[in-house]
Amino acid sequence: MDKYKIESHKLIYHVQRVSDWLGGKVIYPIYVEIAPAGGCNHRCTYCALDYVGYKPRFLDEVMLKTRLSQMSKAGIKSVMYAGEGEPLLNKGIADIINHTKRCGIDVALTTNAVLYSKKLAQNTLADITWIKVSINGATKRTYSMIHRSPRQDFDKVIKNMSYSAKLKRKKHYKCALGMQLLLLPENSHEVLALAKIARDIGMNYFVVKPYSHHPRSKTTRYKNIKYSKYMHLEGKLRGLNSADFNTIFRIGTMKKWDSKQRNYKRCLALPFWAYIDAAGNIWGCSAYLEDKRFLYGNIYKNNFKDIWEGIKRKKLLKFAQERLDITECRVNCRMDEINRYLWELKNPPEHVNFI
Repeated sequence: MDKYKIESHKLIYHVQRVSDWLGGKVIYPIYVEIAPAGGCNHRCTYCALDYVGYKPRFLDEVMLKTRLSQMSKAGIKSVMYAGEGEPLLNKGIADIINHTKRCGIDVALTTNAVLYSKKLAQNTLADITWIKVSINGATKRTYSMIHRSPRQDFDKVIKNMSYSAKLKRKKHYKCALGMQLLLLPENSHEVLALAKIARDIGMNYFVVKPYSHHPRSKTTRYKNIKYSKYMHLEGKLRGLNSADFNTIFRIGTMKKWDSKQRNYKRCLALPFWAYIDAAGNIWGCSAYLEDKRFLYGNIYKNNFKDIWEGIKRKKLLKFAQERLDITECRVNCRMDEINRYLWELKNPPEHVNFI
């Protein structure tokens, strides 16, 4: 059971924000993804953002805390620390996470967890809503081949997340701990084994998701991958589910990848989220990093409110809603399900009153 709605969306729980948007009001995002670090300690074979170049840049902790306080007052409800690099490479990440929560913003972390040490877990786990660990093999050999990392990193991840699970139970923290595997030909034979590892070390959930090719990515290795032959894995994974552990096999997303079909003609989701890169640039869409059309401004130069209500964002929204060719967008982009929902609201089918 996908109780976290990973395969769907949660915009249905933000009725007032959606209503304001439908009414033509300026709304602030519900969710913001922030990249505390531009560099990465891995070089995964499937990396969508390899074209950005793994720049060794880090968001300034003091500046970011100031902007987070402003964002909270504006109505931002959640921040996920992830981005074009490994977020834990930022040496101030613990204080950043703690400050985010103190501001009243929910915190999530997507990481390879190699650096999620005991000390870091002790300092942050209480303030995190969920952690999703990118781990793409059940053996050191497969893991290091796909992550292009030292083999011992696999053992570090298992050790770190085992400790986090024990700490969560001991302290009665609410943080949902999960692992995610991006399904590839090289690791398809280890899906069940990794799910069992996740279950046995105390993870709350295990996700299997499909590859999604970034139009600007340097790697084209998996561009034509098909997922129809992997669908049988869903039933096998379901057998591992329990009251304490859920597997989420993203079969709907895989079918959308194989078909490349959308039910919407324009991107409507941009007002509901934003992306801040490790240089402090605010982008309308993470699929268009370094495309100046999608650049709103920079949080080193201006506060969040001025950027969000600025002319650049207004121009982009008009462009996205009127002229952006979504056939050039990334299939299964982060806002795909949101766009499907908003498109139906704007373009309802017949007989909607027969509920």
